Amino acid sequence: METNHNLSSGLEDYIETIYISELNKFPLKGAELARKLNISRASVSEALSRLVEKGLINYKKYGFISLTPLGKKEAERVFEKHNILKTFFEKVLDIPSEEAAENACKIEHIVSDNVIKSIQKFTSTYRKNK
Repeated sequence: METNHNLSSGLEDYIETIYISELNKFPLKGAELARKLNISRASVSEALSRLVEKGLINYKKYGFISLTPLGKKEAERVFEKHNILKTFFEKVLDIPSEEAAENACKIEHIVSDNVIKSIQKFTSTYRKNK
């Protein structure tokens, strides 16, 4: 789970959204990504340029966006953190799914890998003993 190429929470949201779209076999272009994230096209263009510079995505103006192997690894890390937190909120704290997902999205960017591992271990133990 440990890669993090000094990505801001915003850039993590971009690669996570691209990753989910790839999992769903729905390749994105910049305009679709802007709609999904509710962000201006200009902001998306700027962020995509930074992600290209970091070697995390493949993208040419007006083309489809895809993750590089390094980008996929980084996106998987963010996605895993999100899912661990969401599961903890839902299964341990009994938070409704939508609220759990919303909070996981906010917290995934600031929580350390060590805390995530502890939450995952606790959730697993809790679910076995419930």
